[in-house]
Amino acid sequence: MSKVLVLGATGGIGGEVARQLSAAGWEVRALTRDLIKARSQNPVFTWLKGDALNRDDVIAAARGCAVIVHGVNPPGYRKWAEWVLPMIDNSIAAAICEGATVVLPGTVYNFGPDAFPVLHEDSPQHPLTRKGAIRVQMEQRLRAASTQGARVVIVRAGDFFGARVANNWFAQGLVKPGKPVHTIRYPGDYGVAHQWAYLPDVARTMLELIERRASLGAFACFHMAGYMDADGTQMAKTIQRVVLRRTGQQPRVGAFPWWLLNWAAPFVVTVREMQEMRYLWQTPLRLDNQRLLATLGHEPHTPLEQAVEATLVGLGCLPTCV
Repeated sequence: MSKVLVLGATGGIGGEVARQLSAAGWEVRALTRDLIKARSQNPVFTWLKGDALNRDDVIAAARGCAVIVHGVNPPGYRKWAEWVLPMIDNSIAAAICEGATVVLPGTVYNFGPDAFPVLHEDSPQHPLTRKGAIRVQMEQRLRAASTQGARVVIVRAGDFFGARVANNWFAQGLVKPGKPVHTIRYPGDYGVAHQWAYLPDVARTMLELIERRASLGAFACFHMAGYMDADGTQMAKTIQRVVLRRTGQQPRVGAFPWWLLNWAAPFVVTVREMQEMRYLWQTPLRLDNQRLLATLGHEPHTPLEQAVEATLVGLGCLPTCV
């Protein structure tokens, strides 16, 4: 049985990839600071006590692993500058020791206006934000590691949404977890396209690429198409249809209160970091997935209405029974 270390297995993308790898027959190891809580959430994984910021912990946990999924991020966007690069350096050190493949969920933060509106895997990376600059450094370090015995797979997608992840724009902006959907607060401008990615589809894409890793280059990057909301209205309309069908009540669509973020930004780090990403709601971007299609022959793709319904149920915004 092949072994994989998942960093961030208690979170959204890390947890979904870990569950799919386990279902596919992988022995999943996961690092956590709270063993009791983690084991209660998923007793199938092999949970190891440790911290992604501690290199010795990561190296020890990765021993014998063919793959390291780096799905860990500082909570609530806090301490990005202090924690993000040390954590990826620890995963890189472990991967070089084991000759393992590092799998990273990528972002569009890396790119600036010179790469817009269609983003290819080899588009220039000249970001305008602090988080974007850090993501560029992460990928640069991973590329260097791919010449030192490690291998790398990066999967870049649009804004995540899914049943088990609340740290995203769908859950933090459009709806409120645990509350019925009466109003949808859309952060974007009408007419501006926006790209979304359903977390189980992203995880499935990673799984299929992991299974083909021996045939990929030492540094392999792929873009997903996901769901393109061509005019900034389709995601909200899909939520409306699902809620109407399930409850008989159609929620209204309103503008996201950016003015409130402007007021709170000086006092709340998470809000300040969200505000920095506003340009992604004002600029139409499209990730080109031709390289992924050439490699896999397809892109895992759940119908949008099905994905939205599962997400709303998982977030506690809809009753679990029809």
